[in-house]
Amino acid sequence: MKIAIIGTKGIPGSSGGVERYVDELSVRLVKLGHQVLVYCRSWYTDRKRYHGVKLVYRPTIHTKHLDAISHTWFSMWDALLKEKVDILHIQGVGPALLAGVAKILRPKTKIVITFHCRDSLHQKWGLISRAFLKLGERLAVKAPAATIVVSQGLQEYVYKNWQDLVYYIPNGISGVIIKKQMSLLAKFDLEPNRYLLTVCRLVPHKGIHYLIEAFNKIDNNKFKLVVIGDSSFTDKYSQQLREMAAPNHNIIFTGGLDYKNLATFYQNAYLYIQPSETEGLSLSLLEAQSFGTPALVSDIDENKEAIGQYGFTFKNTNINDLAKKIAFLLSHRVLVRETGIKAKSRVHREYNWNKIARQTANLYEIVMNK
Repeated sequence: MKIAIIGTKGIPGSSGGVERYVDELSVRLVKLGHQVLVYCRSWYTDRKRYHGVKLVYRPTIHTKHLDAISHTWFSMWDALLKEKVDILHIQGVGPALLAGVAKILRPKTKIVITFHCRDSLHQKWGLISRAFLKLGERLAVKAPAATIVVSQGLQEYVYKNWQDLVYYIPNGISGVIIKKQMSLLAKFDLEPNRYLLTVCRLVPHKGIHYLIEAFNKIDNNKFKLVVIGDSSFTDKYSQQLREMAAPNHNIIFTGGLDYKNLATFYQNAYLYIQPSETEGLSLSLLEAQSFGTPALVSDIDENKEAIGQYGFTFKNTNINDLAKKIAFLLSHRVLVRETGIKAKSRVHREYNWNKIARQTANLYEIVMNK
C-alpha cells in the first residue's frame, strides 16, 4: 500500500510525542513492505529520506494557530491529487478538521485518524481554538474509515460521547539499548541516580510549575531536578518556569534533546515525574519506564494506565501531595529500585512498536477491503 502520514511536524522525531509516534510507526511500516510518505515542515527537519521513508515538504504558515492546519491543508492536496495514496493517515484532532475535505477530494483514498489526546483541554489555547478542537474531536471519530485511539481512557471517552467504536492501538517503546553517554551528565554536573527527571514540551497543561513548586518545598541537598524540553509557542510560560526555578541551583533546564541523548538521562535518573493535568498516552513516560526508571505521576486516568500497578501517583495539581510523595520516595531507595524493575518488564511486554506497527498495518488492510 501507498500510505501518506500528515498532521505531524516531521521525522526523525526530535521532540513531541506525535513526531516520535510517526517516527517509530513509519519506519516499521516500510519494513512491512509498504510505501510510506511523511509530510514534514521545513523548520523542523530537512532530510529527504529516513530509513526508507520518503519525506515530503509542503508550505506552512508558521504561527501558533495556523502552523498545523495550514501544513495539513497543503500536504493533503499533494498526497491525494499528486501522489494518489491508498491510505491518508491524519495525526491529531486539529488536522482532523480537514478530514471531510479529504474525502471529497479523492473518495478512493481511505482516511485513518489517530486521536492522540484531547487538545481542547490544553491551556495554551483560547476559547475559539478550543471550540474548533472540540469539533475536530467529533470529526476525528465520525469522518474517517477508522479511528485509532492511543489509550483506553480515550476509547471510553469516545464511546461515552458518541457511542462510536474506535480501535485501541497504544503508543510504544522502541526497546533499543542506547550506550550511556556519561559525558552528557557531566556537562550538567549530574551523577547517576542523583536526579529526578521530567521530559515534555514546556506548556501549561504539563504541570511543570507544580513540580518546581513541590521540589522547592523539599529539604534536599543531594538530588537535582532535570527538566528536558522546549516551549511550543509558549515562550512566556517557559520563561516563567525558569524564573520560578532561578533561586534553586538544583533545578536544571537542558532544552530539547534527541532520543539518543534522552536515553542517557532516562537510564540514569532516580525517578521520573509526570505532573501533567491532561495526557493521551505519554511516550516519554513509557520510555522512562522502559529503561527501568519508575515514575511518579498525577493521578489522571491516562497516567495511571501508563504505569499500571508498578508506579506511584499523587493528587493531580496538588503541590503539597506531590512534595510529600517525592520526599517519601527519596528515602525509600529499595522500593523505588524494585518498582523500576517491574515497570520495565511490563512496558516491554505491553507496549511494543513492532506489534503496534503490525496492528496498524492490519487496520489499513481492513479499511481497504471494506
